[in-house]
Amino acid sequence: MTRSRPGFIPLALVGIAAGVLSGLFGIGGGTLIVPALALWLGMNHRLAAGTSVAAILPTAIVGAVSYAVPGNVDWIAAILLAVGIIAGAQLGSHLLDKLPLKALQWGFMVFLAVMAVSLWFVVPQRGDQIELGLLSGAGLVFTGLFIGVLSGLLGVGGGVVVVPVLMFFFGSSDLIAKGTSLLMMIPGSLSGTFANLRRQNVDLRAAAIVGIAASICVPFSSLFAAWIDPFWGNVAFSLYLVFILGQMLYRQLRPKRG
Repeated sequence: MTRSRPGFIPLALVGIAAGVLSGLFGIGGGTLIVPALALWLGMNHRLAAGTSVAAILPTAIVGAVSYAVPGNVDWIAAILLAVGIIAGAQLGSHLLDKLPLKALQWGFMVFLAVMAVSLWFVVPQRGDQIELGLLSGAGLVFTGLFIGVLSGLLGVGGGVVVVPVLMFFFGSSDLIAKGTSLLMMIPGSLSGTFANLRRQNVDLRAAAIVGIAASICVPFSSLFAAWIDPFWGNVAFSLYLVFILGQMLYRQLRPKRG
């Protein structure tokens, strides 16, 4: 017996939630879209992941434009990150069967916990800019490479890594970190969507509904991100990281079905 395809309204609700998070935190929303499609709407995990990557494309485009209009995007930093991510995703996919994933997952969870705590104590100023030089440029490419490898290995990464890293290690303001993160996702989403289409791992109808619903919400939540105090923006982002950490811990610790 085959499952019925997810309905329009549930998919639109997933898109609305993802769009709010995307504009508010500078993330693609995949950490919400994938479990919602797989656990709530009954898609198999591989199809849910491919559909999420496709849905992120319009969300990232609209989000990047929303942040770019008031000048909250560092274009060069986004390009350097994207170069690293494209190479890192290929490397991560290659290493998928060669590295101990359980150890990597626990290491990533420790990273999320450190970032979640740090967001309460390190708050950048709205006027802060990324100072680009040879060393920082190489660091951005390496950061993109690291995120790409994580994405290929664990199916995580993107904005939840880039935004705090840009703030803490590259001196970015919170808004520039979020806008740059969204711009950086566009080439990665394009590349991933083409690859998933070849493998028939995308539900284009679901991706369109989720992506369009998210895109409608992104400009409003990005305005809210600019309106709220950076400290409270960091607090909200840290709580979202705790939510992701909780999801990962649950998957690690729940009893395996025999």
